This record gives sequence, C-alpha cells and structure tokens, in this order.
Amino acid sequence: MDAAKRPAYARDLIGYGAHPPHPNWPDAARIAVNFVMNFEEGSEYSFMDGEGRSEASLTESSVSPVPDGMRDLAAEGMFEYGVRVGFWRIMRLFRERNLPMTVFACALALERHPPAAAAIIAAGHDVCCHGWRWIEHFKLTREQEHAHIRLAIESLSRSLGSRPLGWYCRYGPSVNTRALLVEEGGFRYDSDCYNDELPYWVLQDGKPHLVVPYSLVTNDSKFGRGVFGTADDYFVFLRDQFDMLYEEGATQPKMMSCGLHLRSIGHPARAAGLARFLDYIRGKERVWVARRSEIAEHWHAHFPYRPGMEQIARIGAGDGA
Repeated sequence: MDAAKRPAYARDLIGYGAHPPHPNWPDAARIAVNFVMNFEEGSEYSFMDGEGRSEASLTESSVSPVPDGMRDLAAEGMFEYGVRVGFWRIMRLFRERNLPMTVFACALALERHPPAAAAIIAAGHDVCCHGWRWIEHFKLTREQEHAHIRLAIESLSRSLGSRPLGWYCRYGPSVNTRALLVEEGGFRYDSDCYNDELPYWVLQDGKPHLVVPYSLVTNDSKFGRGVFGTADDYFVFLRDQFDMLYEEGATQPKMMSCGLHLRSIGHPARAAGLARFLDYIRGKERVWVARRSEIAEHWHAHFPYRPGMEQIARIGAGDGA
C-alpha cells in the first residue's frame, strides 16, 4: 500500500526513547516500587451470578474440569481462600513493615466483603478500580462497559466512602475503555498498559489523560502458569528486577509494579517469598515504596500536561477498531 494512503498507525512504538525524563521521585529515590493487591474474589464469573460456570483462573487448577452449567466447588473454594485467609496474611505482612500498597479492587468483590473494605481504609492503602466485576471488558459492548464503569464507581464510593481515582481492567481494556473513562471524568489515571516503566500522557478525544503502566512481569500470576514454582523463584526474580532498576536509578530512576493475587501469593509457601522481598528492599536506601495514586499525583504535579507531551492514545471506536 502507498505510504501516503495508509491509515494513521494508532500505536506509539518509541515512547520516551533513549532520553526518558528524570522523574525526581521524593527524597531523591532511585526507584519507585508499587505493590498491587488484586482484590477479585467474589466478583469472578460464577454460577450464582448467572454465567453458568465457575471461574478457575489463577487457582491451583487454572482451568476448571467441571463442564459449563455445573458449579465447580473446588474452584470456588480456592477463590474463597483468597479473601478468607490470604487477604489477612498479606495485610499483616505490609502492616508489620509499615508499608503502603495499592488495591486493585473489583467493586462487587469489595461490596461483598465489608470487613476487608474497613481494613483497607484503616490501613491507608489506596484503591484503584478493577472494574465492577472481574471479567474481560473487551467482551462488553460500549453500552455495557459504560454501565459497568458507573456501577463500579457507585459501589466503591459506598464501600470506601470516596470514589476511585484510578482504573485497571482485567488483563486488557476494550477499544472503548479509555474513552469511556475520560467521558465519565474523575479519574486521575488508568493503568491499562504494560509498555513503559514511567507514567506518560495521552490525548483521548482531545483531553489529556495520564497512564501509569502496570506489569505482568513481576507478578505472582506466574505461579499459576508454572513459571514460578517456589518462594525462592519468586524472590530471586523480583530481586533481580529491582537490582537492575536500582542500579539504573543512579542516573535514570524508574518504577516497578508488583502484582499480588490473594488466592496465589496469599498461601504461606508463596507469601514467604514476598516477605523476603519486602525485607530486602527495606534494607536499601533511596527506595520510594509508593501508592499508585501517589505516583500519579507526583506526575501531575511535576510533569503537568503541556501540548506535545502526549504519546499516541489507544485506538478507539471509530478509528478502524
């Protein structure tokens, strides 16, 4: 095809390139580390919520052997473990070390667990909306997704006493997600991208919007995929990621996102690796363990949007999607 006739390429493969901005993290930190507790249990696909099947993702089974139309009580029990037991173990590990984290909260899951909502508020952890339910947004129509976003905001506002300021879908967004978030208003950032180690601005429908990238690399979901087998596997991988970023941070600080799933990392033999990593980074100087909202607000304050700063926004409806 003639290059002049090609449609606009709605991706940015270059980003900050060889010269990313120095983030000027607080206290001259060489790295910003954000821990993310994914609170999903109780909002997943389930027989009781009308899907006619039980979700088994990120459990010891990963895939349910039970046919659709029948409840998988084993999978349900493994999900329940996450919020009955795992949640309190992870909360204890962070409380004992006086460290903050971010909660990616599915609104319905937190609505169904008032003690967890109260504990999150009391601990001072920030909450990023993980959708109304733990489902794939790219399977929703635009109208359905808009309704889910509204339900999620209303539900989390009731559960927490304030609305969420951040957003992150399950796995990946739809082509409509970011446009709907900007249209809704009130969101300071979304984390529906995996393409950088620093926040960046996009223009969505002519409006500046901040993206704070997330990561599936330093993420305990790799236990479920057989990449991590032991707490040592997990600890060594996170330590190596941290060490290289920390070394680079002498001149070019970045951020590191660590995803935690309660039905996975909440088990003792895995939580031991998390505890080891928390203690490891606490022994280093100039490390900013930050809430995701703090990172977003730091960027808003120190790198406010100016024309020309934007990277290309995700393709949206009407752009060939």
